[in-house]
Amino acid sequence: MCSLSINNRGTVYSAVIRYIKEQIASAKLEPGQEIPSRRELASRLKVNSNTVQRAYKIMEEEGLIYTERNRRSKITKDEKILGSVREELILQAVSSFVISIRSINVPVDEVLDLVNKNYM
Repeated sequence: MCSLSINNRGTVYSAVIRYIKEQIASAKLEPGQEIPSRRELASRLKVNSNTVQRAYKIMEEEGLIYTERNRRSKITKDEKILGSVREELILQAVSSFVISIRSINVPVDEVLDLVNKNYM
């Protein structure tokens, strides 16, 4: 866990949530694995600890993480939630890509051909 990418349209706490979701989707964080404390993550990412606190609260409400009394938060073991994280990230990336491609009027067949060539 090291870098945080913040775009101009999003909030810092949203970027923290996305960061954790990307770590889960890429299997850098496993189901049931402890995640850094709020202060520790804030320090690593160089953001305010209240920002991380808000992100953790939202992730707990979404069921993405859980915190047992006086222990560090952990990634959920709920496979349905974990699967939806991956799908959410893929759909966001595809949506962004499609918007960019549509703006320059590239035919779908050409796009798919280029994706196939470049994905490998």
